[in-house]
Amino acid sequence: MSSPDPQVRATRNPSTPAMGRGPVVAVTGAASGVGDLLTRRLVASDDIGRVVAVDERRGDVPEAHWHVLDVRDPAIAEKFRGADVVVHLALDLDLETDSAARTAYNVRGTQTVLTAAAAAGVRRVVLCTSAMVYGALADNDVPLSEDAELRATAEATAVGDLLEIERLGRRAPRAHPGLNVTVARPAVLVGGTDTALTRYFESPRLLVVAGSRPTWQFCHVEDLVSALEYAALEKVDGEFVVGCDGWLEQEEVEELSGIRRMELPSAVALGAAARLHRIGLTPSPAGDLAYTMHPWVVSVGRLHDAGWRPRWSNEEVLGALLAEAEGRHTVAGRRLGRKDATAAAGAAGATVALLGTAALVRRARKRRGL
Repeated sequence: MSSPDPQVRATRNPSTPAMGRGPVVAVTGAASGVGDLLTRRLVASDDIGRVVAVDERRGDVPEAHWHVLDVRDPAIAEKFRGADVVVHLALDLDLETDSAARTAYNVRGTQTVLTAAAAAGVRRVVLCTSAMVYGALADNDVPLSEDAELRATAEATAVGDLLEIERLGRRAPRAHPGLNVTVARPAVLVGGTDTALTRYFESPRLLVVAGSRPTWQFCHVEDLVSALEYAALEKVDGEFVVGCDGWLEQEEVEELSGIRRMELPSAVALGAAARLHRIGLTPSPAGDLAYTMHPWVVSVGRLHDAGWRPRWSNEEVLGALLAEAEGRHTVAGRRLGRKDATAAAGAAGATVALLGTAALVRRARKRRGL
């Protein structure tokens, strides 16, 4: 997963291993990001028997039992032996990663983890994808049910990978009887993360496509980690969404953020996004725009039924996101340097912003000799 700032700390004496009577939980991707935060939370929990941490480098949680290897290595099955639950968080969702390499890592890693867990006698694997798999469409219910059809396409960053991961998760129990697969789907994740959706709030103006109806549901990384602990303790089953209660309309976001909108016709916005991505100027494909145009908020029913509640509200998470975004400047998904950012921040309106984008296109074409 992406790399949040550490916010969850272990409280046990580092020289004393966890000795709880609960399940033994293995965490992949445990050295950074969400995996690091979850590992810290689990070793501090009296409900967890032991924590097995797997990553390509050793993390700094000494209470966990570490194994250093790539999750695509079949030898991982031996590292899972004795574990009751595996929480698989070794995913590459970096905007800058080559898409083919990212997909190869994410899909092969998930395949290997599921097969290895079954071979090791693990009874449950917890996968973490995103509520983006429901798709952002104009005719979506608000909110969607957790049982709603997954209508996303592979046109947005890494969504194709997440859909394939979910497909693998559905197939695994049929291929490996006795293996249970649980899937957590966080809303817009905030807390040290860097995604196309968090970069949206680094722009001098919030791009709004004319005629669209954006809605916003956030998930703070602390809430995701607590929900993953629920899943590791087998308090929640199946596929479930993690996020704040309710949602914010675009007008509420603009009022709370103090950032004014820049409204563009759909053809202009989508055409510019596609062209900028095609020439390599921005990391985000045009498909990412759909998630800022159409609703995709989802009911958080299953976690609520299990007794879980988010600690953060949408308004609070938006405030945290804006605090993180302070000092960063992004246009069309591309982070700008100080000089470019000053010019963008001083733009008087949509016309100047479009001219700025056109200039970036011309500059990129000149560099490439087009």
